[in-house]
Amino acid sequence: MLDTNLKAQLSAYLQRISQPVEIVASLDDSSDSADMRALLQDIADASPLMKVSETRGGPHRTPSFSVNRPGESHGPRFAGLPMGHEFTSLVLALLQVGGYPPKVEEALLEQIRSLDGDFEFEVYVSLTCHNCPDVVQALNLMAIQNPRIKTTMVEGGIFQDEIKEREIMGVPTVFLNGTMFGNGRMSLEEILAKVDTSGVEKEAKKIAAKAPFDVLVVGGGPAGAAAAVYAARKGIRTGVASERFGGQVLDTLGIENFISIKETEGPKFALALEEHVRTYDVDIMNLQRAKALVPGELIEIQLENGASLKARSVIITTGARWRNINVPGEQEFKNKGVAYCPHCDGPLFKGKRVAVIGGGNSGVEAAIDLAGLVAHVTLVEFDTKLRADEVLQRKLRSLTNVTVLTNAQTTEITGDQKVNGLAWKDRTSGETHKVDLEGVFVQIGLVPNTDWLKGTVELSKHGEIIVDARGQTSVPGVFAAGDATTVPFKQIIIAAGDGAKAALGAFDHLIRTPAPQAVAA
Repeated sequence: MLDTNLKAQLSAYLQRISQPVEIVASLDDSSDSADMRALLQDIADASPLMKVSETRGGPHRTPSFSVNRPGESHGPRFAGLPMGHEFTSLVLALLQVGGYPPKVEEALLEQIRSLDGDFEFEVYVSLTCHNCPDVVQALNLMAIQNPRIKTTMVEGGIFQDEIKEREIMGVPTVFLNGTMFGNGRMSLEEILAKVDTSGVEKEAKKIAAKAPFDVLVVGGGPAGAAAAVYAARKGIRTGVASERFGGQVLDTLGIENFISIKETEGPKFALALEEHVRTYDVDIMNLQRAKALVPGELIEIQLENGASLKARSVIITTGARWRNINVPGEQEFKNKGVAYCPHCDGPLFKGKRVAVIGGGNSGVEAAIDLAGLVAHVTLVEFDTKLRADEVLQRKLRSLTNVTVLTNAQTTEITGDQKVNGLAWKDRTSGETHKVDLEGVFVQIGLVPNTDWLKGTVELSKHGEIIVDARGQTSVPGVFAAGDATTVPFKQIIIAAGDGAKAALGAFDHLIRTPAPQAVAA
């Protein structure tokens, strides 16, 4: 099942385990079971501590297998082949069940072990989804740490009947005890916050008790990470309050234009950012959403959980989010045919008809990617012409299963329980049309995450934070960097450079400004 290179890598990884691992498989005579049997044989051959057994029938999906410690049965289960992006999830499960310690703070592990209740998670994935492994790995870790937690990764390509029955139109999709729990990327901290509300309250009290920072970075994307590193290297008290560390980079598949890194993937790059920041004395406060900024001698950042943080200077790096088209049906059918990540959700629409809204680089790239999977793609562009690079347009025009509509205004996404069509208007003639389809991918750019700053910091007409050459905003001591600002060209490398510049600007501000008496004391 595995090629020679993967077998060698697996053997090297499994040398780290220190205790036996029992894999119990539920198989039949299907070709999918044959593939799983071959995979498990490769795993058994990779380490003498691996034991594989096989059962037929029973309560579990077929084909599937669970990874357990001897005498236990609550270990993570994989329904379908965990290949592609999920191969890493499999390897981590084998390592952690085999005694290799997870790279997770002990406080989080203790929170998992202390959860009171019985939790049975099912997470539906596609093997091309780069957001899915984070969710699978978080749930696997929880099952390994707490015997009252069970989790199953379900590969949608094999279990298509379940995908249809549960009307899953986006991955990852998580069910808890048979009820919808969540869609999209979720970190371990986010999952715990949803199942353990007492932990959220404790964290809010802990944050509220923190002493003022010299520099507080609000946001954890490339700009925020760079700002934190540059500030911490000055030897000053630095904190980061981030809704999710990594920001929009977590939703980016391929990165090939960050100088010195030939190519990488968004989640890997985000992990590298966090690891770099953690090498310094930086207080990282994740899952913290800012709701207000209060200027003053000590600047106050009020958080959604009710806590507040104070700092002598603040660097805002809250980035941007996908722009919605704001037409009837978009919100109603999110994850029921309306999607924003073609790499993640594209495989769920194999053989179906879909639309892509947006004729810039992201829209045309999405249409090209989807054309290799789906029956037909309709690209809808509001402008009179596509705005993507010519090389992308040439590739698009060469595809026989793509229709391009320009000067077309999307007016509605229609559906019943899920998407069944898209309505659009010809902006020249005013005539309305309808396209029958089963999926709509929205690719029309970004909107800055600055709503919480209105009335406090000067914003442009587009909602971007207005900054000068040093990253200084209209409020003394408040700096900003990255996609949330007026700086043109929203690129990862530009955001990182802006973050460094804002940190240097903040440090310059601090050394020229007397410390408040409360801090100086």
